Amino acid sequence: MSQTVDRALSILPLLAEGPADLGQVADRLGVHKSTALRLLRTLHEHGLVYRQSDQRYRLGARLFALAQEAMENLDIREIAHPHLTRLNDACGHTVHLAVYEEGEVLYIDKVDSRYPVRMYSRIGKPVAITVAAVAKLLLADLPEAERRAVAEKLDYPMYTPRSTPNAPAFLTELEKAREQGWATDLGGHEESINCVAAPIRGADGRVVAAMSVSAPNVVVSADELLTLLPLVRRTADAISGEYSGRNPVTNPGRDTV
Repeated sequence: MSQTVDRALSILPLLAEGPADLGQVADRLGVHKSTALRLLRTLHEHGLVYRQSDQRYRLGARLFALAQEAMENLDIREIAHPHLTRLNDACGHTVHLAVYEEGEVLYIDKVDSRYPVRMYSRIGKPVAITVAAVAKLLLADLPEAERRAVAEKLDYPMYTPRSTPNAPAFLTELEKAREQGWATDLGGHEESINCVAAPIRGADGRVVAAMSVSAPNVVVSADELLTLLPLVRRTADAISGEYSGRNPVTNPGRDTV
């Protein structure tokens, strides 16, 4: 039975490459055409493959509906939280998770630092969109035209001398974040607070959330915080893998940090 299931599931990535006829499916699986036909018929009955008028098979609409339903029911906060907690255990600093919704970047999770100094950020509160590291990553993933439109509509308050002053400068920072795959806020919102962030991606490679580690200068310098970048990126990659279904969840996040 397990071999039959394995063969049936092996048909799906083949058809993801494009329509294929019975012979091509049989050849790819290394089975007789009659065996391939039985598997295709079963998948067809469940709507996972569709037989075209030219007798070739392609992926069925039911498969896409199931994928969409699964994505809609995924809770990125629930998936990410154990990873954020382990990262906090490893470094001791404040860890945030943020998403972009309706023109705002919002914190949806936070794990406080282990030392007495606390950040005033709150879950559900919009971030300072023109300077926050998580915001840079989320906006950097937008299509270029949308990215420019958003940047031109924003106000650019100078929270500190290091704040982003205008739309051209902001777009430059977004392009940098897009190219390097991470972002920072080094005193742009509060002079005494530094932050390094990494993106969390879905199955299609698009950024669905961003996570960050923040710490005050009295605890660690900006350079010291930047040494945590590999750890932050590994954590984000682990969350991405679990969220997109690329990584097994036998022991979630164990190798995150």
